[in-house]
Amino acid sequence: MIAIRQFNQMTPQEYLEWEPTQEIRYEYIDGEVFAMTGGTKPHNRIAGNIYTSLDSHLQEGGCEVYIADVKVQASANGPYHYPDVVVTCDSRDQNSNQFVQYPCLIVEVLSPSTEAFDRGGKFARYRQMETLQEYVLIQSEQIGVECFRRNEEGLWVLYPYESGDTFTLSSVGLSLSVDAVYRQVRFESTETEAS
Repeated sequence: MIAIRQFNQMTPQEYLEWEPTQEIRYEYIDGEVFAMTGGTKPHNRIAGNIYTSLDSHLQEGGCEVYIADVKVQASANGPYHYPDVVVTCDSRDQNSNQFVQYPCLIVEVLSPSTEAFDRGGKFARYRQMETLQEYVLIQSEQIGVECFRRNEEGLWVLYPYESGDTFTLSSVGLSLSVDAVYRQVRFESTETEAS
């Protein structure tokens, strides 16, 4: 997704009242709102593949998985972000239909226009969330998965994966092959499908 800065300053409460009345989604960061525009077919397919695997795996366990249209409240006063996929296993999140506050897993599919922010400012805010255990970044223009996992000391450790690898989302106990994440994804430069 691509974020485009819009409008003047808002309070978190003004944003939460205003945004549901809009035709498109807006993220909220430090009083500013940013329009979220559409992504590419590879971006959509990758997010869909991750969501489908998680939804199937989590259907009996009390966890909830959401795709694209559910925002995450990173702190009491925002920011509010729309990750590509978010999982919560915290019963406190059942009290809100507007957003997730206690995620254990967040997945972002990288776009050229948002990659720097997803890796930098957004991840810095997400790292402050005590319940978040894993942050996964997935390339949309080539094959590559990066899983940042919080270790026992509270430090974030990077685990990179490529085609042929299998990785485990420890926060939810799911192992996936990188190739399954890229199932039916066609990259523009090669016009070939990933297996």
